Amino acid sequence: MKVAIYCRVSTEEQNPENQVKDCQSINKYGEFELFIDKQSAWKDNVEREGFNRLLKEIKSRKVEHLIVWDLDRLYRNRERLIEFFKLCKVYGCKIHSYRQKWLEELNGVPKPWDEILHELMIQIMGWMAEEESSRKSKRVKAAIRIREDGAYSYKGNKWGRKKLSTFKMNRIIELRKEGKSIRAISQELAISHGVVHKYITQNVVRENDK
Repeated sequence: MKVAIYCRVSTEEQNPENQVKDCQSINKYGEFELFIDKQSAWKDNVEREGFNRLLKEIKSRKVEHLIVWDLDRLYRNRERLIEFFKLCKVYGCKIHSYRQKWLEELNGVPKPWDEILHELMIQIMGWMAEEESSRKSKRVKAAIRIREDGAYSYKGNKWGRKKLSTFKMNRIIELRKEGKSIRAISQELAISHGVVHKYITQNVVRENDK
């Protein structure tokens, strides 16, 4: 196999015939094998049978040209898409996209400029991913609601570590007075060492202030 066409559609979409037809229109490399995934949601962490088979073929150096309708059919997460581009380069597979026509210009650049431009493209995609991540982080922070009892997301979910129950706080002090180590208390109450140490320290401060 020299050419692979990969299509990814959601269950809400119709069959991938239109995607395949568009991909075929830019195929100048001969017979192809089709790989299709159909899913209920567009999530990069969802297991993809078709994509996994394709990946195996690429790593076996059986695919020289991979054609997709849009780059987001590979990954919507830009960082993972960058890693995939790097992997394809290692295994001698060129990526072509019906919607990203600029890739064809890049693939047609003669050596040694093709290597230089490929690295530049990866750098630019990396900067875009970083900027995208920064914007997302700012949007999330902007959506936080600060109240007297803590910080909440815009959906009403409380942020931060859950407060220990009064029973566990008292039990920490009791076990400490019995001579138990922080590690032993942590294991018995299924609480991290840091939390146990925090409450013991706070209790010592309170006792000293009396």
